[in-house]
Amino acid sequence: SGLSREPRSRAVEQVHLRCTQGFLEWMYPARALRVLLEPNLAGARHTTLCIKPASDFQGASIYVERAGQLHLVVSEAEGARPHHVSCFSAQTPQRVALFLQASPQRDISRRTASFQYELLSAAGPDFKEMALVEATCRPCDNVELLMAICSSDFVVKGSIRNVSHDSESHVSQVDVSVQKVYRQKNRIFQQDEASGEWRGPIQTLLQCKVKRGAGDFLFTGNEHFGEAWLGCAPRFKDFMFIYQAARARGANPCEF
Repeated sequence: SGLSREPRSRAVEQVHLRCTQGFLEWMYPARALRVLLEPNLAGARHTTLCIKPASDFQGASIYVERAGQLHLVVSEAEGARPHHVSCFSAQTPQRVALFLQASPQRDISRRTASFQYELLSAAGPDFKEMALVEATCRPCDNVELLMAICSSDFVVKGSIRNVSHDSESHVSQVDVSVQKVYRQKNRIFQQDEASGEWRGPIQTLLQCKVKRGAGDFLFTGNEHFGEAWLGCAPRFKDFMFIYQAARARGANPCEF
């Protein structure tokens, strides 16, 4: 909180974060805050940093430091845009510096500059492309599919309840009726208290032209900023045929 600072201090507060993803909340922003992201990504040659401001982001602007220069990433005016994610390549994988500059204000009314961040090794500069790197709007081959059940953040069996499209954000949402949750990183797929049915939303790119289809699917993918992004999604019976054949050869990379 900016209220914890000495009123006349001009020193820039420094915060060191070791996590590859997290959430920072700066209440009553005053003067400046320097945030050093220093995760253990020693093996990464390239790092992409993505920032998603909170919907009520206000009171500051976010810059990234590059070669001693500050480059604007999120302005206070942009902070309130829903689902807006800014991504950029970091110059060094082991250390990224952000600079938060408080906006001038006349009173002490509460403002909060908060955002989520994710550091990704060897990812592209575009968040939506990065989120769908597993599938890229095409069917996964057998090897990709067998790896997806081992490495995805979520693996669920279910059917498609509905598909909605948002042309402004270029995102489609697949609402899934879930029969079984094999794995999920966070509680995106939850049980409805009234009906007892398990449900959950999965995001994908509008350009993938996802349509509602009958039958059961195996949905896999990764989570970004608390949302599930679609990876491989074969029909369940097709997946089981591929998996059982691979298991008979001893070629399955993990047990399902």
